[in-house]
Amino acid sequence: MEPGPGPGPGAAPGSAWHYAGRMTTPLSAPGSRVGSGLRIGVLALQGDFREHLNAVEAAGAAGIGVRRPAELDGLDGLIIPGGESTTIDKLARTFELRDPLRERIRAGLPVYGSCAGMILLAEEIADPATDLAGNPQQTFGGLDITVRRNAFGRQRESFETDLVFKGLEFSAGAAGGVDPVHAVFIRGPWVERVGPGVEVLAKVEPSLAGHPESLDGTARIVAVRSGKLLATSFHPEVTGEKRVHELFIRMIRGEA
Repeated sequence: MEPGPGPGPGAAPGSAWHYAGRMTTPLSAPGSRVGSGLRIGVLALQGDFREHLNAVEAAGAAGIGVRRPAELDGLDGLIIPGGESTTIDKLARTFELRDPLRERIRAGLPVYGSCAGMILLAEEIADPATDLAGNPQQTFGGLDITVRRNAFGRQRESFETDLVFKGLEFSAGAAGGVDPVHAVFIRGPWVERVGPGVEVLAKVEPSLAGHPESLDGTARIVAVRSGKLLATSFHPEVTGEKRVHELFIRMIRGEA
């Protein structure tokens, strides 16, 4: 995801700033603040980490911006935000965070990655960026998936749609139905391969009217889970969709 121009009339449609008037996540009612007592870190090197901090704090958790290895201590979970995956990778190495992050993920730290965060949690990138020496970008890994960067197109091809999203039964209404998740895709990746033990939670169907290009008749995977690792191609943090963060919190607590 690339933020685009700042707030105001020039804000690019599909950019985070485009949602500036409705991206705040109001506090939940006290009885439903499922994150109470948890410390959830948000990798705050680049990208829309502030929106994720707002989302976890709205759920009652303490949001911790993470820029140094010591700030990983005592966390119950971590979020890797949308942004530029190559930049986050480079900054993580500059701030000596990459290796400690990889170790924590492999040790079982619950992690949620959105958009660029999905790319950074993937074990394999189908089309990795390369540096000046031709070396492919690196990831933190953890999810046995292959992702394709910017798969849905450039920023001007950003789109919105409603998704059937598995695992949100806790949000069912009185009649037992679960509302779809309204998803915003901003230069989002998709998942091209899932390994054993990876559950597909949501797909974008090829008949989607909101996407400007044909999806070649193939449903595209946009949300996955494996153990206590969760990833989405889209940005629930920019529209106030609380349930994805709540699912992550329930995963941390062992309730989902």
